[in-house]
Amino acid sequence: MSRVAVVTGGASGMGEAICHELGARGHSVAVLDVNDQAAQRVTEDLRQKGVRALGLGTDVSDRAAVEDAFAAARAELGPVHILVTSAGVVDFSPFTDITESAWNRLIAVNLTGTFHCCQVALPDMIEAGWGRIVMISSSSAQRGSPGMAHYAASKGALLSLTKSLAREYGPVGITVNNIPPSGIETPMQHQSQAAGHLPANDQMAASIPLGHLGTGDDIAAAVGFLCSEQAGFITGQTLGVNGGSVM
Repeated sequence: MSRVAVVTGGASGMGEAICHELGARGHSVAVLDVNDQAAQRVTEDLRQKGVRALGLGTDVSDRAAVEDAFAAARAELGPVHILVTSAGVVDFSPFTDITESAWNRLIAVNLTGTFHCCQVALPDMIEAGWGRIVMISSSSAQRGSPGMAHYAASKGALLSLTKSLAREYGPVGITVNNIPPSGIETPMQHQSQAAGHLPANDQMAASIPLGHLGTGDDIAAAVGFLCSEQAGFITGQTLGVNGGSVM
């Protein structure tokens, strides 16, 4: 059955791959991203494949902007029954050097942005008696990450939020799950490597049991399944897509 999906951070990397996966599964897709130009590019790519799509430049840390984006998605595509929160920012700093502004920025986008989107999306799902929410967190939330405590903390909170919403909204037909990626090649990863914060691909791959990095398509395939009818009895779960690097 065709649904309307909202994907945040949908204009690059894992988010872009998720948009294409959901579109290929027959869903309409609202591409939300802080980079409006990139969101329009992905939207056009989807439309060329026959997908009903809408691009919306949106800062998920801004509640009013999120409400406006969802209103636009509803007006053009219909009620929202699938939400994937992939928008996120990263920062690298020793814990004692983390500034309050850096801490607040990561919490605002990675955690509060997810809070905004879930709150705004849920009424449509409750009314329909059906919904799928998938939060993209990080393996940093599971094993900790030196030099990225603020990032790990912002993503770790999503694991608890997932379980809480799954228990609260399961009785009305909504599933809520979490994917914490690791070892996935993305533009954000390349930027971090260029800045000297992450090792080269071959070094990263050496720590992965499967011996290679994953792609956005690997994450998208898992998201597509969790958003399907077949995953209707799966909720409150953390599904690692990481090549075995986090056991």
